[in-house]
Amino acid sequence: MRMEQQQHAVEARRDAPGITRPTFKGHIEIVRVDEWVKNVFVLPGVVVALSVDRARLLAWSWTSFALGMFAICLIASSNYVLNEILDAPFDRIHPVKRNRAVPSGRVSVPWGYAQWIGLMIAGLLLGWCVSKAFTLTIAALWLMGCIYNIPPVRSKDVPYVDVLSEAINNPLRMLAGWYLTGITLIPPASLLLAYWMIGCYFMAIKRFAEFRDIGDHLTSASYRKSFGYYNEQRLLVSIMFYAAQAMLFFGAFIMRYRVELILAFPLVALVLALYLALAFKPNSAVQRPEGLYREPVLMSAVIACTAAMVILLFVNLPVLQRIFAPTIPWEGH
Repeated sequence: MRMEQQQHAVEARRDAPGITRPTFKGHIEIVRVDEWVKNVFVLPGVVVALSVDRARLLAWSWTSFALGMFAICLIASSNYVLNEILDAPFDRIHPVKRNRAVPSGRVSVPWGYAQWIGLMIAGLLLGWCVSKAFTLTIAALWLMGCIYNIPPVRSKDVPYVDVLSEAINNPLRMLAGWYLTGITLIPPASLLLAYWMIGCYFMAIKRFAEFRDIGDHLTSASYRKSFGYYNEQRLLVSIMFYAAQAMLFFGAFIMRYRVELILAFPLVALVLALYLALAFKPNSAVQRPEGLYREPVLMSAVIACTAAMVILLFVNLPVLQRIFAPTIPWEGH
């Protein structure tokens, strides 16, 4: 299987235009340092854990935090390297991605595999300096990258499973942030499920934008196998499903653990609406989340929503407890 994958990558390099010689810069490109910004999804886990166990604020270690964040970045880069290598045959027929480092021949495939393993080992060793629970969490993050990319499983080729398996990185990142604080409690399942579903929402929107853009340039399924099943209607219906699930699980978490967060609901809904609206733009920024900072309206809503949620996690509002307290006792409780 591995030899076949390498052969595919070699063919992609031979047929692609431009430079055909491996370069150091090419190997740096496939690490995708610019996409480390996605690890901002670790921070909600940190904030929620500190709001649950505020004593952790007194024992806070910036050194452990820095090591942990760097460890997650290395694990993410290991997954990116694998993705770049195994996706090369498909990227070669994409009008833009064919210029990436592997399909254009600027990466040595054997050294790329060594890079993949080396980044994983370095990330786990750094993670071990934080805690065992943290290390197991980022190991699961790496394993999901293998499931997502490596045949015969290669979950990215299966409709709906592709979104679910990639978006599970969201709750894993939250869990990593949770254990990064040193807390030993297990986070609420409702919160992790809400975080998973919101990740599915974002990923399905990315698929929707990709599907709309590449349809005029090539047969969608030749670039991404799941596009042989997807169409705009199916993707939009799935987006609605993921959004509903995310808000239902988030609502369950709020009513059980932190009712103050209900005041942030309108801002959360605004962020979701603005993100969906971006998907209808040609060459939409949702296809490259690392570039979303160039969308000022969306970023303003995200900042306002984040600030509101952080404040509401730490500020108690007893009046909300009274307003939303059950007025009729349910039988059996």
